[in-house]
Amino acid sequence: MTLVLTTERLLLRPLSLDDLDLAVELFTDPEVVQYVCDVMTPDSIEQALPTYIKRCGGGCIGVWCITETSSNQKLGTVALLPLPIELDDTDWSLLEGPGIPDGDIETGYFLKKLAWGKGYATEAVNRILRFAFENTPLQEIVATLDDENYKSRNVLEKAGLREVGKRFCYAEANCPDLRITKEEWLERTAI
Repeated sequence: MTLVLTTERLLLRPLSLDDLDLAVELFTDPEVVQYVCDVMTPDSIEQALPTYIKRCGGGCIGVWCITETSSNQKLGTVALLPLPIELDDTDWSLLEGPGIPDGDIETGYFLKKLAWGKGYATEAVNRILRFAFENTPLQEIVATLDDENYKSRNVLEKAGLREVGKRFCYAEANCPDLRITKEEWLERTAI
């Protein structure tokens, strides 16, 4: 099984230490991280990057770098990660070992501003869902977001996730709970 995934316009490959430039560009931009976290310093990003590249489940759970194939430009990241419940960030220690962590696995993404509004996020999320449902035993993928993050909600809904209510996650109550099952994905892709 390959962890390098392609779409019509994108190449998704496991995030690596060589992606420090991308991580700095993403996490120092207040607009990019507006709904997710505080702006980070380049030094803190460099220190955290070895954690962010951790993978488990034979590499199936982790973060991918999104690259535009025509320009070879790094555009952002897309992920399959354990959804934190009591913590306010991913429990990166769960990304150790051969198995897939217990609990919900979420998808999410970050894109540089120059890539916004071009369909790249939807394309990357669709590809990561395909990977999850064709190459892992996962039967459902979830996502959560800030109630005011309408653009990300639109991306997730275009990829087939639907809100089923509210949930507790990221140590917060009443987070939108978006989900798609493998069965729903198969029905959607059979059309």
